[in-house]
Amino acid sequence: MVVSYNWLKDYLKFNLTSDEVSSILTSTGLEVEHVECVEQIPGGLAGVVVAHVVECVNHPDSDHLHITKVDAGDGELLQVVCGAPNVATGQKVLLATIGTSLPTDDGSEFKIKKSKIRGVESFGMLCAEDELGLGASHDGIMVLDANAVPGTAAKDYLQLKTDTVFEIGLTPNRVDGASHIGVARDLYAYCKLNNIPCEWTLPCVDSFKTGEGKAIPVKVEAADLAPRYIGITIKDVKVGQSPDWMKERLQTIGQRPINNVVDVTNFVLNELGHPLHAFDAAKIDGREVIVRRSTPDCKFITLDGIERTLCSDDLVICNKKEPMCIAGVFGGAESGVTENTKEIFLEAAYFNPVSIRKTSKRQTLKTDASFRYERGIDPTVTMYAAKRAALLICELTGGKIVGEPQEFCPTPFKKAEVELNFARMERLIGKEIGSDTIVKILDYLEFEVSDLTSEGCKVKVPAYRVDVTRECDVVEEVLRIYGYNNIELPANMKVSINPSLHPDPEVVRATVSNFFTNKGFLEIMNNSLTKSDYYTNLKTFPAENLAMVYNPLSQDLNCMRQTLLLNALEVVSYNINRQSNDLKLYEIGNVYSFHPKEGDENPVGNLKSYKEEQRLSIVVTGPGSKSWRNELCSGNYFLLKGYLELLLQRFGCDPYKQLETEAAPSDLFSEGLEYKLQGRRLAIMGTINPALAKKFGIKQLVFAAEVSWPVFFDLVKRDKVLYSELPKFPEVKRDLAILIDESVSFAELRKCAFQTEKGLLKSVTLFDVYRGNKIADGKKQYAISFTLQNPEQTLTDSAVENAMNKLLSTFEKKFGAQLR
Repeated sequence: MVVSYNWLKDYLKFNLTSDEVSSILTSTGLEVEHVECVEQIPGGLAGVVVAHVVECVNHPDSDHLHITKVDAGDGELLQVVCGAPNVATGQKVLLATIGTSLPTDDGSEFKIKKSKIRGVESFGMLCAEDELGLGASHDGIMVLDANAVPGTAAKDYLQLKTDTVFEIGLTPNRVDGASHIGVARDLYAYCKLNNIPCEWTLPCVDSFKTGEGKAIPVKVEAADLAPRYIGITIKDVKVGQSPDWMKERLQTIGQRPINNVVDVTNFVLNELGHPLHAFDAAKIDGREVIVRRSTPDCKFITLDGIERTLCSDDLVICNKKEPMCIAGVFGGAESGVTENTKEIFLEAAYFNPVSIRKTSKRQTLKTDASFRYERGIDPTVTMYAAKRAALLICELTGGKIVGEPQEFCPTPFKKAEVELNFARMERLIGKEIGSDTIVKILDYLEFEVSDLTSEGCKVKVPAYRVDVTRECDVVEEVLRIYGYNNIELPANMKVSINPSLHPDPEVVRATVSNFFTNKGFLEIMNNSLTKSDYYTNLKTFPAENLAMVYNPLSQDLNCMRQTLLLNALEVVSYNINRQSNDLKLYEIGNVYSFHPKEGDENPVGNLKSYKEEQRLSIVVTGPGSKSWRNELCSGNYFLLKGYLELLLQRFGCDPYKQLETEAAPSDLFSEGLEYKLQGRRLAIMGTINPALAKKFGIKQLVFAAEVSWPVFFDLVKRDKVLYSELPKFPEVKRDLAILIDESVSFAELRKCAFQTEKGLLKSVTLFDVYRGNKIADGKKQYAISFTLQNPEQTLTDSAVENAMNKLLSTFEKKFGAQLR
């Protein structure tokens, strides 16, 4: 929201500087994000001064140039060559001194320099209107009043206007700040509380009178979507340009003047925060305005020339034949005001905020009107806004009111009532500010106080604050005007210490993040909203389990993600397209799914149908890089598997002892593993299916894993740190090379080994896998290292041999292994 300093002073007379206003607005909750000085002429004609032409003679080498000597107020005469036909001795003129920058038509600047014209030096320029940006005339230089004082800055002599605009970052609940009067109201409350002189005035509409004739009637068929609707008919309007004061107001806040009717609606919008719309009455077929829901699949062309398809939930303003406007969002191409308009129908209404928001989202239309309507405007000022605009239109166009305002408002709007307890409010505030101060602030903010006692009171909340419904909301209103910075910290603070959870979820999360960051991974953060097309034909995360979004911002953000992996593939694709091929990424985020229960008649509206879960994703891809110290190390399946198992081991988990594994889903991975903890999926990992990667434009292999955070956290809870004395006796290592079937996994051999030799065996490691020459089809060779140790005594050769023979014998019987 852009607010003009000068415009604010139309409603609140004060002597504060723009910097002071900016500071006050920020302290009251209307954060000023940017302040800019706006000048009537860019640069403010700095360097241009009033000068007295003391002497004027013809140039000896020109038939149209003159050599003048001018007094610029410092007592010295400057020689200036001038080509204007009207320059003469004794005139008071405007002189652009050396170094002055003057605006040009193309937005650039023209800098005045010392020059030599036809052999005569010139120390400035005598200026015409167009050269100063004051007009279009170039017939000659500007000749000033004889009383003008040499040396006076042109800015002061011409009384050029300057203004300051504040760009306010509105929070969604502060739509009352989307108007100059709304901002002035907060400023007024602050000034009154702090005894800063100010005077609050609002435009008067008492001069509004009903006219002769019959006004265009209004018929509202959708009262739930248009609880209040007002129409005023104005005839004999003459559409043309707005006066300068109106243009300046709109241009200052960045709006383009259009004509005196449309400009009034925009002016009142920014003055009161209440949207208005003007229709050409001649285009209202049947001379009746009908407010109703659209017919299904209705085609409608809006002001921007785009044909849009409306649905039955969209509210439209119609004549007896067809729609003329999408209510509260955008006007139609055929019913707008043009230079030929002679009669207008002025609309002022309060529309259902939810309806406007849904229509705006559905039609992907964001307008100044929809911005305010969907947040909830003040319904009690609708008639005031209509009369204010009607009076301005009559003033600027010469129009006349026809008949009476046509109003539909079957149910009066009731203000929210809140009961306040002063002692409880002061506890929330953190300081005893006194009930008198509380009541004063509420009065300044237009709260209606009643039933006032020493303990509390009742208040009626002004309709412009749709978000204030509870006592704590009122406390916030009081506190922002009183000033958060005026609440001192107490000398003693009481802190209640709660025993921390073990393990602490935040500590675990930070440990996981540090683990991957220390290993060269980059953390990514993606939007939880994603594209439903990604889940088409995906069995692992079926599309029917998607939590869909009503009225999505776009079809690319129309559902909640079921997995982090597809978002990760988006990031991989984005980076590869920018020549960043080597990637190690991780993300911790939430995923969502929809699981309707049998017999539920409304599963979509039942929160129990939805599931939210935190996940961890890990991605490795890229050919790697090679240097003089390192060989090429590309991302691969076993590198990812190593990182995942290192993470599990970091939290005390032995993947081989505590987890079961099986093949990962094939539609997600071309090869991979699924880790399970007591039947629950802990993680899936593997090589992303090339067909899936192709959807994202990825040609290189991508290796990814996703960990279920709740299951992982259950695993972490089991981590108990135990201490034991370092063994005094040495380890013994032995290797076996065995030939086994392809179907036998190392995990099976490892598990069998520990079941066979429970006393001495400490570790089992696979250090080579061979397939090829002299190895039969369907067979493979494993080279396995075994570490044995007795904590009580040194192992003898016979004890080692017995253990190894027992292991080999078990492998032969159980897996058909052959010693190589």
